[in-house]
Amino acid sequence: MARPRLRAIPLGGIGEVGKNMMIVEYRNDIVMIDSGTKFPEEEMRGIDLVIPDISYIIENIRRFRAILLTHGHEDHIGSLPYILPQLERIKPVPIYGSPLALAFARSKLAEANVEHLADFVPIDAGQQYSIGTSMKVEFIPVTHSIPGAMAISIDTPVGRLVHTGDFKFDPTPPLGPPTDERRLKELGDQGTLVLFSDAVRVERPGRTPSEADVSATLDRIIAAAPGRVILTSFASNILRLEQTIQVGARHGRKVAVVGRSMEQSVQVAMDLGYIQPPRGTLLPIDQVTRLPKNQVLILTTGSQGEASAALARMASGDHPKLRIQEGDTVILSATPVPGNEETVSQTIDNLFRKGANVIYSALEPNIHVSGHSARDELRMMIDLLRPQFVVPIHGEYRHLSLYKDLVAIPAGIPPRNVIIPESGVPLSFSRGDVRKDPPVKYGAVLVDALGGDRYRNVVLRHHDTLATAQVIIATLIVDLEQGIVIAGPELTSKGFDDEDGHKLIAATEKELHTYLERQLKKGGLSYGYLVGKVKDVVARSIFQKAKLRPMVVPVVMEL
Repeated sequence: MARPRLRAIPLGGIGEVGKNMMIVEYRNDIVMIDSGTKFPEEEMRGIDLVIPDISYIIENIRRFRAILLTHGHEDHIGSLPYILPQLERIKPVPIYGSPLALAFARSKLAEANVEHLADFVPIDAGQQYSIGTSMKVEFIPVTHSIPGAMAISIDTPVGRLVHTGDFKFDPTPPLGPPTDERRLKELGDQGTLVLFSDAVRVERPGRTPSEADVSATLDRIIAAAPGRVILTSFASNILRLEQTIQVGARHGRKVAVVGRSMEQSVQVAMDLGYIQPPRGTLLPIDQVTRLPKNQVLILTTGSQGEASAALARMASGDHPKLRIQEGDTVILSATPVPGNEETVSQTIDNLFRKGANVIYSALEPNIHVSGHSARDELRMMIDLLRPQFVVPIHGEYRHLSLYKDLVAIPAGIPPRNVIIPESGVPLSFSRGDVRKDPPVKYGAVLVDALGGDRYRNVVLRHHDTLATAQVIIATLIVDLEQGIVIAGPELTSKGFDDEDGHKLIAATEKELHTYLERQLKKGGLSYGYLVGKVKDVVARSIFQKAKLRPMVVPVVMEL
């Protein structure tokens, strides 16, 4: 009789940045590590988010035990509102994580009205949790760009699996403890079968700078700004938000938070004591906008150029309370996620056109530092744990390959013991060998939301249903500088073949044409913002008129 093996199945985060999800199983017990989202690629216009396909979990739902969260960033928790309804048969699903990670998860699930599907289990670092009949799980603190980040150790009869999550070795983290090197070494002394390691920053030699370096840069820029300061970052980057609030307060500025997701993140972090603004510093936007410009600091969403985020709406003149003005200092304290580079560049161009002084990492390298380990720190993790097998994760294919050649093999890991994973392909471990089992069903599920609400009236578009879906392609050619439509808009449809369908498409096309003429006259639109609005106008029109949710694909050519 064959001995049971430990299996790990990546369902996301392999060959891509985002959508992180790993399945770990031993005998009758299955757990999920992280449940992330990913921004759509440039060619996926009209889609709001991409999440992993969990068909394998649904097929094996009787063996599913829990979700383990490494930390609270979107690419690790963002798909929970879409995943949990698919697991309703076994509600409430236990979700383990640090208090901050769980607070972010709870906020998302509450907004989506599915909080009742989860059983939140706050963890204590260093404590072991028995999950199922054969897994002992421990969370080890690591530093990242958010407090409460954890590596996860899963001890089974076959051996120990360690998943690093996102990490770096920052000796002076502004919030939270440094990476627990002592405990990692103890796990190495006890024996580690396999290490699954973050690899996304392997191209950078040396070490990642400390978050403390950002504070000095922010202080210098905000002190010199003659007018309003507007800073954008990831909504969940609690470190950056706390740093900015404290620096702003030192320079006599009042702070307003703009953008729903950032408002929620700040409130969660304040409730847990991670953000502690000086008394009277944090004010509603209506009060802050009445102050002299040199006393104003605004924190906002939109660091990735998202069309529906507050910064893009400010730059396009579409925000109800704020416009970018000449003399504003706009700070982008984030680096573009792969796939978003062009959208971010367009946003920066649009801000310059409005007369803003734009600060971003190409001009000020320390306006943002990564939360991920550079090459020396990746090697350090191997040296502490001394695993028998190493699997690089969380990165595009070049990152995984470079990790093997530049980190794992120089650290003394035999080449045959460094496995480049593939999405959906189980890695099966015994005490002395590893093999790849036949692939399970995996892939990308497209989240198609109506307007800015990503949780209500959402369609999850699975790979095997796209062929039969109703589709509308909205085509137009524009000159954004002159603010004119050169050709179109023209709507081409599939699945609207009867007379009522033709009338519906014609009415929607007319509505889109009216919107474009009105909006383009205002000027200041970025390409990405326009594409998002074309999709939004068409989708809303069809839904309001016929309560249908076709897939809307905007095709916009700019001359």
